[in-house]
Amino acid sequence: MIRTRNSIITGAVAISFSAVLWGLDGVVLTPRLYNLNVFYVVFMLHAIPFLFINIFFAKQYAKIKIFSTEDYITLLIISLFGGAIGTLSIVKALFLINFQQLTVVILLQKLQPVFAIALASILLKEKLRKNFIMWGSIAIISGYFMTFGFKLPNFDSGVNTIYAALLALLAALSFGSSTVFSKKILNKYDYKTATFYRYGFTTVIMLIVLLVSGAYTQFNLTTSQNWLFFSIIALTTGSGAIFLYYYGLMRVKAIIATICELFFPSSAILFDYFVNGAILSTVQWISAVIMIFAIISLNAGNTKVSATK
Repeated sequence: MIRTRNSIITGAVAISFSAVLWGLDGVVLTPRLYNLNVFYVVFMLHAIPFLFINIFFAKQYAKIKIFSTEDYITLLIISLFGGAIGTLSIVKALFLINFQQLTVVILLQKLQPVFAIALASILLKEKLRKNFIMWGSIAIISGYFMTFGFKLPNFDSGVNTIYAALLALLAALSFGSSTVFSKKILNKYDYKTATFYRYGFTTVIMLIVLLVSGAYTQFNLTTSQNWLFFSIIALTTGSGAIFLYYYGLMRVKAIIATICELFFPSSAILFDYFVNGAILSTVQWISAVIMIFAIISLNAGNTKVSATK
């Protein structure tokens, strides 16, 4: 696609808005589903948007006839890591901290470019820039201080915080893996096809998990408020934000996308403050700024791989 000034502006606005929606989701929406089983929540977060996008993109089923075995494997990996494992990890992390330090969990998820670029070098044979190890290390170390400050992890009273931090890192690794394989599928198909089948395959994966675990009984425990949040997420921070993000990503370079994505953690901090009254400490603020700067610097030298949710 030829990038004109208007196209770049449109793309940047689309990515920025989708990032704000993800900040809203992580702080305000998904944590309000804490009364439900995490398997059931992740299934519904994919099943409802998938049913919704079927209304507009049912023609995508025609692609089944032209998919190769490699395409199916790639889409399955994208859905398994970017959809199932990644979402399960971040949702469980948000549930564990009981509305405390939501911003920290979301900021830790921003480490995914570190994993995405490292995996791209391994799986796609993309060459790493010489400063990758330095900036990647700085980002990860900053993530530690942002979570625990100058203290050692407390395995007694702070066990949930530790588990939440580890799950946020697993989410970052999973979403980073999905980014690498998404790049492969986007070389052959457009963003509509990639998004449609990512949600479709993830819905099937989580349906199997739901049936095996017995979590389908949660359907009877879903309150009217839960249904309201499921519906809002489906129309906004779910499929809506994903489509907006990919729409914008087609129009801008990766480094611009990375800068626009900073609306994600910055909006999360604001939402967490206004909704939950949460305030980061001085150490957390400094660590967050250093981590974000390191991630921008890392992406500036590796513009072929960008971070996606």
